Amino acid sequence: MSNDSAPIARYNPPGMTFTGMSQAVGCGAFLLVSGQVALRDGAVVGIGDAEAQAEQCFANIAAVLAEAGATLDDVASLRCSLVGRDAYGGYAAVKNRLFADAPPASTVVIVAGLLLPDLLMEVEAVAWRPG
Repeated sequence: MSNDSAPIARYNPPGMTFTGMSQAVGCGAFLLVSGQVALRDGAVVGIGDAEAQAEQCFANIAAVLAEAGATLDDVASLRCSLVGRDAYGGYAAVKNRLFADAPPASTVVIVAGLLLPDLLMEVEAVAWRPG
């Protein structure tokens, strides 16, 4: 749901609303997508499986982008926080498949942990909505 009359619009797809945050904030043509984790229907997807978790992270990003009238093709930048280096292969496999023709600017960092102990990664995105 957006507030198109405001200079800043907020987007929260159904089932992805959390108190105190917006899933995405539109600032003009830029769309800032909050970090997405491997949650579906309130449960962690792919426990112990980095590739399955990456798939869910990008599915969540795609859902947020769609709510704001954008797609993965509009992603200009990604930031991924991994809880360990061993999760990188699964993340990279999904990212490289989804963005094979036009890879965005990307950063990956290793962090001590995420909010839920079964999460292996959190992925943020910045998209550009032309027009």
